[in-house]
Amino acid sequence: MAIKWTVDPMHSEVQFKVKHLMITTVTGYFKTFNVEVETESDDFSTASKILFTADVNSINTNNEQRDTHLKSGDFFDADNHGQIKFVGNRYEKIGEDEAKLHGDLTIRGTTKPVTVNVEFGGIVVDPYGQTKAGFTINGKISRKEFGLTWNAVTEAGSVVVADDIKLLAEIQLVKQA
Repeated sequence: MAIKWTVDPMHSEVQFKVKHLMITTVTGYFKTFNVEVETESDDFSTASKILFTADVNSINTNNEQRDTHLKSGDFFDADNHGQIKFVGNRYEKIGEDEAKLHGDLTIRGTTKPVTVNVEFGGIVVDPYGQTKAGFTINGKISRKEFGLTWNAVTEAGSVVVADDIKLLAEIQLVKQA
Protein backbone atom coordinates (compact mmCIF):
# COMPACT_ATOMS: atom_id res chain seq x y z
CA MET A 1 0.00 0.00 0.00
CA ALA A 2 1.32 3.41 -0.98
CA ILE A 3 2.43 5.85 1.69
CA LYS A 4 1.22 9.40 1.03
CA TRP A 5 3.32 12.46 1.88
CA THR A 6 2.15 16.08 1.63
CA VAL A 7 4.00 19.36 1.98
CA ASP A 8 4.22 21.19 5.29
CA PRO A 9 3.87 24.76 3.95
CA MET A 10 4.91 26.31 7.28
CA HIS A 11 8.36 24.71 6.96
CA SER A 12 8.86 24.81 3.18
CA GLU A 13 9.76 27.45 0.61
CA VAL A 14 10.20 27.65 -3.15
CA GLN A 15 12.55 30.30 -4.57
CA PHE A 16 14.00 31.31 -7.90
CA LYS A 17 16.96 33.59 -8.66
CA VAL A 18 17.79 35.46 -11.84
CA LYS A 19 20.54 37.90 -12.83
CA HIS A 20 19.32 41.47 -13.44
CA LEU A 21 21.46 43.64 -15.74
CA MET A 22 24.01 40.82 -15.34
CA ILE A 23 25.38 42.50 -12.19
CA THR A 24 22.99 41.54 -9.37
CA THR A 25 20.62 38.70 -8.58
CA VAL A 26 16.90 39.14 -7.91
CA THR A 27 15.22 36.54 -5.69
CA GLY A 28 11.57 35.65 -5.88
CA TYR A 29 9.38 32.97 -4.42
CA PHE A 30 5.96 31.40 -4.71
CA LYS A 31 3.79 31.87 -1.62
CA THR A 32 1.28 29.19 -2.70
CA PHE A 33 2.50 25.76 -3.77
CA ASN A 34 1.82 22.10 -3.15
CA VAL A 35 3.85 18.88 -3.11
CA GLU A 36 2.40 15.37 -3.06
CA VAL A 37 4.51 12.22 -3.00
CA GLU A 38 3.61 8.53 -2.81
CA THR A 39 6.19 5.93 -1.83
CA GLU A 40 6.21 2.21 -1.08
CA SER A 41 8.32 2.78 2.06
CA ASP A 42 10.26 5.57 3.76
CA ASP A 43 12.80 5.19 0.92
CA PHE A 44 11.97 7.93 -1.58
CA SER A 45 13.61 6.02 -4.44
CA THR A 46 10.40 3.91 -4.33
CA ALA A 47 8.28 6.98 -5.19
CA SER A 48 5.43 6.19 -7.57
CA LYS A 49 4.11 9.77 -7.60
CA ILE A 50 5.92 13.10 -7.21
CA LEU A 51 3.83 16.16 -8.01
CA PHE A 52 4.73 19.81 -7.42
CA THR A 53 2.48 22.72 -8.35
CA ALA A 54 2.89 26.46 -7.80
CA ASP A 55 0.31 29.22 -8.18
CA VAL A 56 1.74 31.82 -10.58
CA ASN A 57 -0.42 34.54 -9.00
CA SER A 58 1.39 33.95 -5.68
CA ILE A 59 4.73 35.09 -7.14
CA ASN A 60 6.56 37.56 -4.90
CA THR A 61 9.82 39.41 -5.62
CA ASN A 62 9.27 42.12 -3.00
CA ASN A 63 8.29 44.55 -5.77
CA GLU A 64 4.61 44.82 -6.74
CA GLN A 65 5.30 46.40 -10.14
CA ARG A 66 7.77 43.63 -11.07
CA ASP A 67 5.40 40.93 -9.77
CA THR A 68 2.61 42.33 -11.98
CA HIS A 69 4.98 42.28 -14.97
CA LEU A 70 5.99 38.67 -14.21
CA LYS A 71 2.30 37.62 -14.14
CA SER A 72 1.65 39.34 -17.50
CA GLY A 73 1.86 37.90 -21.00
CA ASP A 74 5.50 39.04 -21.19
CA PHE A 75 6.43 36.28 -18.75
CA PHE A 76 4.22 33.68 -17.02
CA ASP A 77 0.87 34.76 -18.56
CA ALA A 78 -0.99 33.93 -15.34
CA ASP A 79 -4.42 34.60 -16.88
CA ASN A 80 -3.95 31.67 -19.28
CA HIS A 81 -1.37 29.57 -17.41
CA GLY A 82 -2.05 29.98 -13.70
CA GLN A 83 -0.01 27.02 -12.54
CA ILE A 84 3.55 25.77 -12.80
CA LYS A 85 3.70 21.99 -12.59
CA PHE A 86 6.50 19.47 -12.10
CA VAL A 87 5.79 15.75 -12.39
CA GLY A 88 8.69 13.67 -11.14
CA ASN A 89 9.23 10.35 -12.85
CA ARG A 90 12.46 9.11 -11.26
CA TYR A 91 14.20 9.70 -7.93
CA GLU A 92 17.76 8.51 -8.51
CA LYS A 93 19.88 8.03 -5.40
CA ILE A 94 23.47 9.16 -5.99
CA GLY A 95 24.81 8.73 -2.47
CA GLU A 96 23.57 8.31 1.08
CA ASP A 97 21.89 11.73 1.18
CA GLU A 98 22.04 12.87 -2.44
CA ALA A 99 19.80 12.22 -5.41
CA LYS A 100 18.76 13.48 -8.81
CA LEU A 101 15.06 14.03 -9.40
CA HIS A 102 14.07 13.67 -13.04
CA GLY A 103 10.71 14.84 -14.33
CA ASP A 104 8.69 17.08 -16.59
CA LEU A 105 8.30 20.79 -15.83
CA THR A 106 5.39 22.71 -17.35
CA ILE A 107 5.52 26.51 -17.46
CA ARG A 108 3.25 28.61 -19.64
CA GLY A 109 1.90 25.52 -21.45
CA THR A 110 5.36 24.25 -22.42
CA THR A 111 6.59 20.96 -20.93
CA LYS A 112 10.28 20.03 -20.90
CA PRO A 113 12.32 17.36 -19.10
CA VAL A 114 14.23 18.77 -16.11
CA THR A 115 16.63 17.25 -13.59
CA VAL A 116 17.20 18.83 -10.19
CA ASN A 117 19.64 18.00 -7.40
CA VAL A 118 18.18 16.75 -4.14
CA GLU A 119 19.82 16.69 -0.74
CA PHE A 120 17.88 14.41 1.59
CA GLY A 121 17.84 15.87 5.11
CA GLY A 122 16.42 12.77 6.76
CA ILE A 123 13.25 11.61 8.47
CA VAL A 124 12.25 12.54 12.03
CA VAL A 125 9.17 12.40 14.22
CA ASP A 126 8.20 15.90 15.40
CA PRO A 127 6.96 16.73 18.94
CA TYR A 128 3.36 16.18 17.76
CA GLY A 129 4.02 12.61 16.59
CA GLN A 130 4.10 13.45 12.87
CA THR A 131 6.72 11.80 10.68
CA LYS A 132 8.52 14.42 8.57
CA ALA A 133 11.02 14.16 5.71
CA GLY A 134 13.21 17.06 4.62
CA PHE A 135 14.75 17.94 1.26
CA THR A 136 16.88 20.73 -0.20
CA ILE A 137 16.40 21.02 -3.95
CA ASN A 138 18.34 23.06 -6.46
CA GLY A 139 18.60 23.23 -10.20
CA LYS A 140 18.74 25.53 -13.18
CA ILE A 141 16.50 26.05 -16.19
CA SER A 142 16.47 28.25 -19.28
CA ARG A 143 13.43 30.52 -19.08
CA LYS A 144 13.40 30.93 -22.88
CA GLU A 145 12.84 27.18 -23.33
CA PHE A 146 9.50 27.69 -21.56
CA GLY A 147 8.39 30.67 -23.65
CA LEU A 148 9.45 33.36 -21.16
CA THR A 149 11.33 35.29 -23.81
CA TRP A 150 10.71 38.94 -22.87
CA ASN A 151 13.84 40.98 -22.54
CA ALA A 152 15.19 44.46 -23.06
CA VAL A 153 18.66 45.76 -23.78
CA THR A 154 20.37 48.68 -22.06
CA GLU A 155 22.03 51.50 -24.00
CA ALA A 156 25.37 49.78 -23.40
CA GLY A 157 24.01 46.53 -24.89
CA SER A 158 23.54 44.51 -21.69
CA VAL A 159 20.48 42.31 -21.37
CA VAL A 160 18.10 43.22 -18.56
CA VAL A 161 17.08 39.67 -17.52
CA ALA A 162 19.33 36.60 -17.80
CA ASP A 163 18.10 33.40 -19.43
CA ASP A 164 19.27 31.07 -16.64
CA ILE A 165 16.92 30.74 -13.67
CA LYS A 166 18.24 29.12 -10.52
CA LEU A 167 15.68 27.06 -8.60
CA LEU A 168 15.97 26.57 -4.84
CA ALA A 169 13.53 24.84 -2.54
CA GLU A 170 13.39 23.69 1.04
CA ILE A 171 10.65 21.07 1.26
CA GLN A 172 9.36 19.37 4.41
CA LEU A 173 6.90 16.54 3.82
CA VAL A 174 4.46 15.08 6.33
CA LYS A 175 3.67 11.37 6.24
CA GLN A 176 -0.10 10.89 6.10
CA ALA A 177 -1.72 8.42 8.48
